[in-house]
Amino acid sequence: MNRRRKEQILKDLHSKIVFLTGPRQVGKTWLAHDIAREFTHPVYLNYDNRGDREIIEKEAWLGSTDFIVFDEIHKMPGWKTYIKGIYDTKPAALKILVTGSARLEYFRQTGESLSGRYFTHRLFPFSPGELAAAGAPPDIDRLISRGGFPEPFLAEDSPSEKDAPPGGGETFASRWRKQYVDGLIREDVLDFEKFSDFKSLKLCLELLRSRVGSPVSYASIAGDIGISPNTVKKYIQVFEELYIIFRVTPFTGNIARSLLKEPKIYFFDTALVEGDEGIKFENLTALALAKEAAAEEDIKGIPAALHYVRTKDGREVDFCYTRNNKALFLLETKLSDSTISKNLHYFCAKYTIPGIQLVKDIKRERQEGGQIGIEVRSALPWLAELE
Repeated sequence: MNRRRKEQILKDLHSKIVFLTGPRQVGKTWLAHDIAREFTHPVYLNYDNRGDREIIEKEAWLGSTDFIVFDEIHKMPGWKTYIKGIYDTKPAALKILVTGSARLEYFRQTGESLSGRYFTHRLFPFSPGELAAAGAPPDIDRLISRGGFPEPFLAEDSPSEKDAPPGGGETFASRWRKQYVDGLIREDVLDFEKFSDFKSLKLCLELLRSRVGSPVSYASIAGDIGISPNTVKKYIQVFEELYIIFRVTPFTGNIARSLLKEPKIYFFDTALVEGDEGIKFENLTALALAKEAAAEEDIKGIPAALHYVRTKDGREVDFCYTRNNKALFLLETKLSDSTISKNLHYFCAKYTIPGIQLVKDIKRERQEGGQIGIEVRSALPWLAELE
């Protein structure tokens, strides 16, 4: 299936290096190979491969090469200086794509500057919007149960023959996810940061899976595990840098203040969420909105972000989508209740912000709230309009 970012990446390659980042196994290497088919003499070089490493170190690709993919290049000492040198001295026809594990995004932001030489594209899991754009059914139930990572989402169900094992696709997705989580912790997390307490690290991740959608207290998690709140904060920071989770902070109109408040945690893999269908649907919506915000920044250069709103007395709305640090709309998720949320109505009226109540199963869309303008929308068509 064609990825939605492909055409924009091809455009950006004509003027800059392109960095392609995102979660492990989200399809970055597949997309790199797909883009390579658009060129006459492409070369794919993976720093983990000994032969490719020699070619990289000696810059020994052919002079006719018009496209190079550097995969896992961030593992090379001094890689940013190396890429800078290649870009500054390359022939005009040579285009460069740099991709790799999620650590690339972190390492890209430190050390030697590549300022003015690159564009970044963050590749997220499949969303209803991306599936709809590709002509595939934007199946919300499948995204909730399997997540949007290509392999488990696209795994075919077993044929209906009498002796065929039932639920082959679901079984594959479950097996894939177990190995995926083990790989994240044993290879990515422990390689990224040399944590000594593997047990508490894994337990922290497990606890986060059951606390999706609620403000997370570092002290509470620390007490459950028996470690310090600072250690929990460090674990969560690394999980976020490796695209395992993403934080949604309260919107106050002041970013510096909002970062000091308790965040809510969501997973890039919705199928990792433990809880009822409502929480999983909320995670799916959060991911679609975060993907939309990333697209606004990566493609349009417009600062966009996802927050939530909450008062000291406990009034809360699930999401506040901001552009240029200004609230664009408030959004509350519901499985089937189309009655307007009292909290959504309260915040929309108080701050004169448009509101959306996004309902997974609804018979008829409508608008309420008079001048406030609260829309009750069906989830599938609304989410399909996003990135």
